[in-house]
Amino acid sequence: MEPHVDPMDERVLERNYDYAQKNVRLLSVWYDCDLKRMLELLAKHDIELSRNDRRQFGTCYRSFQRRSGL
Repeated sequence: MEPHVDPMDERVLERNYDYAQKNVRLLSVWYDCDLKRMLELLAKHDIELSRNDRRQFGTCYRSFQRRSGL
């Protein structure tokens, strides 16, 4: 029996973000979810965005962090 891996777990999400070459657009495709939802998940788990993603999505990401109380 294979162990269950929760793709929304903070460590798994961070590792998958690394595998996606720190590209939130690619990660959202892998997770088959909306880009804003992916940014919300990354912010909720306080997973730091890459420099390129910060330039493109930093404002939205920070707004999700504020909502999460981080």
